[in-house]
Amino acid sequence: QLQVVESGGGLVQPGGSLRLSCAASGFSLDYYWIGWFRQAPGKEREGVSCISTSGGTNYADSVKGRFTISRDYAKNTVYLQMDSLKPEDTAVYYCGGRFGVQPMCVIATSPYEYDYSGQGTQVTVSS
Repeated sequence: QLQVVESGGGLVQPGGSLRLSCAASGFSLDYYWIGWFRQAPGKEREGVSCISTSGGTNYADSVKGRFTISRDYAKNTVYLQMDSLKPEDTAVYYCGGRFGVQPMCVIATSPYEYDYSGQGTQVTVSS
């Protein structure tokens, strides 16, 4: 079965850190770029970050300098390290995969822009 599964969400205090994982099964990340987007209650979906097949990365201005995306080819998994978290980072975080061997990626905001997307993981930043 071709899918991506997110994990690693939880409750964290402002200023804290979390690492989200996006594990792909049924297809190789060697041929797919991976992106993260988020959805907060009452807000529009927001693209967060992406990483290309060759490791090129892109970040939304709202998370630049605080979030880091990386990939482990052996584990076929992409990670989103989130530091200095703020209450406004509270959202359900989704990852998606799109076929394309290219040096850079685009930050997508909709699951329809991906070939595969997951069910999401909740991140809550609160004291």
